Amino acid sequence: MNTIEQHFQEILQGKKPANLYNPISYILMQPGKRLRPQMVRIASDMFNGNPEQTGYIAAAFEMLHNFTLIHDDIMDKADVRRGQPTVYKKWNGNIAILAGDALAVMAMQQLLKLQCDPKIILDLIDIFGKTALEVCEGQQYDLDFETIDNVPLEEYLNMIRLKTSVMFAGCLKAGGRFAGADEESLQALYDLGIHLGIAFQLADDLLDVYADEEVFGKAVGGDIKDNKKTYVYLKALELADESQKQELLRLFSTTPANEKEKFLAVKNIFDAVNVKEATEEAIALYTAKCIDDINRIHTEEQKKAFVLSLVNSLQSRNK
Repeated sequence: MNTIEQHFQEILQGKKPANLYNPISYILMQPGKRLRPQMVRIASDMFNGNPEQTGYIAAAFEMLHNFTLIHDDIMDKADVRRGQPTVYKKWNGNIAILAGDALAVMAMQQLLKLQCDPKIILDLIDIFGKTALEVCEGQQYDLDFETIDNVPLEEYLNMIRLKTSVMFAGCLKAGGRFAGADEESLQALYDLGIHLGIAFQLADDLLDVYADEEVFGKAVGGDIKDNKKTYVYLKALELADESQKQELLRLFSTTPANEKEKFLAVKNIFDAVNVKEATEEAIALYTAKCIDDINRIHTEEQKKAFVLSLVNSLQSRNK
């Protein structure tokens, strides 16, 4: 298989109707980190999986991920994704919903192209289906939290486990399963995805407040502007005294004309309760769990280098 971009071009070439497949091509060909295909390939490579065939699994999970983005943007009323108009803004809501639905089906079809033991294909479909369903569960929890003032941290962590981590976990487990990893290694790969996804999301929450805008590539404070209940906000509520807590609750119930003023007021409370340090400690904790998980994978140490590099890059990223 060629690069994942070339693979997507081949899948979509000449497909009609244009208003169904052009939005799919638009989001699949946007530049991105391609983290999920990387994870599929890294896990497969650790157990000498066939690179050509692994590409179908990598494509399936990348397509599934982009399906969730199309629908998330509709629900979040997001205008921009990866620096470009979201699918529903460039076309419309109806087209975006249909394109997302089609993309999810096309993702499943990728797994049926695999030339391997049918039992492996069934296992991969099971991993894929479980991942897709749990991502939907996580998105629903996220929607539910919009109407709750103070979400318990454990419930927030469960939400991001479902919304973000299970996709990482599914990619790693699927790559390992295809390549013939043993059961203990498969569990370690899955656990690694869960812990890495949580560390990744906590870092994302922190960057929205404390990133260097020039490096970050976009304005900070979007979560504060939208009153999103991130880990940073919920941890600050936990650490705050009664006065600070009431002020945070008030600030997160408003949409003032002066967004900068609101951001600074919130950030002042965050600084006062040392929430940045507390969040960094949590990221370090989950990163340490990742290292423990990697140590449980039964393969040669040199084959773990790429996954170790990925863990280190994601937990220390600045954008």
